[in-house]
Amino acid sequence: MTQPTPIRREGAHLAVALDLARHGVPVLPLRAGKVPFGNCSGCRANACGGRPNMKTPGPCTCPTPCHAWAAATTDPNVVTGPSWSSAWKQAAAVAWHPGGIDLTVVDLDHADAVAWARRTLPITRTVATTRGEHWIYQGSMPSANGVRPGVDIKSLMSYARWLGHGIGSATALPDAVRALILKKPSPVRPVTVAMPLASGTCPHRTPVFLERGITMAEQRIWQATSGIHATVYRTFLAVLSTHGRCGCLTEAHMGRLFTAAQTKGESPRHCTDAWSNALTALGM
Repeated sequence: MTQPTPIRREGAHLAVALDLARHGVPVLPLRAGKVPFGNCSGCRANACGGRPNMKTPGPCTCPTPCHAWAAATTDPNVVTGPSWSSAWKQAAAVAWHPGGIDLTVVDLDHADAVAWARRTLPITRTVATTRGEHWIYQGSMPSANGVRPGVDIKSLMSYARWLGHGIGSATALPDAVRALILKKPSPVRPVTVAMPLASGTCPHRTPVFLERGITMAEQRIWQATSGIHATVYRTFLAVLSTHGRCGCLTEAHMGRLFTAAQTKGESPRHCTDAWSNALTALGM
């Protein structure tokens, strides 16, 4: 009796990648050591125009897969195409880009990290790893390594090794996970920047409108993954444009915005400069 021909390793990885891609999961090959294949010569030093800075996945247009997470694709023609054929022959695993499908992986690297997650985080889809677990949440966020002992966050602009679908359903990304990437804020120092003077009747029907505006501004700053200086300035400008002329905006509100900015690494001086520049731009 003829024995079935075993599937070669690269064939197995390719089959997994194709199945994921057909279900809308951006994938890429990994070589030994759980690292992506090296950038091609045409892309080194960002020569190809900035693919690593993009926040969405897509096939790299270079001859070989490169740029790690940004090379991830859902196009089966790319997965099986000639530019990836040599990579699959050398691949040791399949990776996927969680942020590309609005997911976040909390990578728990050992038993202590898993125990911490079980005490602290809401239950969600769980995938067993060699030494710990991946907890998968619905929602994306900036990625960061070493947010606490044995814990990495893999979401936007990052990749995770594919280890199976896991068990359970993915629940909404909790604030407790988002807070893991925030730097400990420095105390908001007293500033000499004046609050804008009231120059008209308050157009807000309820304080809820102002509170929602400040909360949204804080979130916009917290979620910024690049261009922090510009994001802080534009956010201050938007808040002052909407709420700065009627007298509702208080120093407490300004303090909240400054604190949010400082959690992203802004210094008190940068906060003061951004606030002053926004006031000047609006003629306040």
